[in-house]
Amino acid sequence: MPQSLATNSDYKRSLLDSLELFKGVLPNDVNELLQRCERRDLAAGELLLSPGAKNEYVYIVLSGSLNIHVGSPDTPVLATMEVGACVGEMSIIEDRDPSAFVIGAEEAHLLLIHQSVLWKMVDASHDFAKNLLIVLSERVRSHNRVIADSFGELKKFERHATTDALTSLANRHTMQDLFPLEIQRCIEKEEPVTMMMIDVDNFKQFNDMFGHIAGDRALSAVSNVLRSQFRPNDLLVRYGGDEFAVLLPGASKEQALEIGERVRLAVSGSTSDGSDSLIQIPVKISMGVAELAPRGDLDSLTRAADAALYRAKNAGRNLVSD
Repeated sequence: MPQSLATNSDYKRSLLDSLELFKGVLPNDVNELLQRCERRDLAAGELLLSPGAKNEYVYIVLSGSLNIHVGSPDTPVLATMEVGACVGEMSIIEDRDPSAFVIGAEEAHLLLIHQSVLWKMVDASHDFAKNLLIVLSERVRSHNRVIADSFGELKKFERHATTDALTSLANRHTMQDLFPLEIQRCIEKEEPVTMMMIDVDNFKQFNDMFGHIAGDRALSAVSNVLRSQFRPNDLLVRYGGDEFAVLLPGASKEQALEIGERVRLAVSGSTSDGSDSLIQIPVKISMGVAELAPRGDLDSLTRAADAALYRAKNAGRNLVSD
């Protein structure tokens, strides 16, 4: 440790007050214990603490600064600990390995308080004990903020992972997760379940002629019509590109064919692309319908609906086929 922290009058209370653990602490209460502490020089980029490595010290920054990283040393800096701050106290209090990586942001000089000395300082000074409690409380609040922020980012990622950005419909990932559950529910209740595969006719030619921006507007408009035409319990997803898939629980093939014809006619009418004005969608759709066969599953049902869609395309498009 710096000899001056314990003996030099220039490092009396004013210096201790600049260190968050020693704010308001009387020098005479801790002088003897400070003499039992060590000092360490840490180079820029040098690792001080890491998960999986046992820690027995509280480190106080006397000069320089430290960076905190969560997950790995390569993740963005979560926080920077400046002069007067301390690190390592949580792992001692909780008797576990550190939860973050602490790395020198620049060359730093540190005061090391061994855990055995730390508890003696708590006994020796009420103000030191109070400061330690304040530091711990702030760490808990900081961890909670990180957890909340991380949870928000996770939910945003999950939302993006399961929602198509252009149409705001569920995407194929959701289909793989939810369709089998709904199919199984229908099997258990001995209800029919039908799938529709929907494809925008001649969409590549439309894109080539009018451009991708117009193509995106057309797909968005089609998705709005589809969303408005199906029941709340029907599962509608953007399957990929210009293709959509719909699972209709409780609907027989005959009922699905009737619904499909209504939807096909609705797409041919006027609708909104999300703006205030109505537009005429300059595209048509073809639809393939299949009902779940005995001992069928999502894969077999998808193949059957895809084959029905292929038949609708071969029959001239702008049709509903089974």
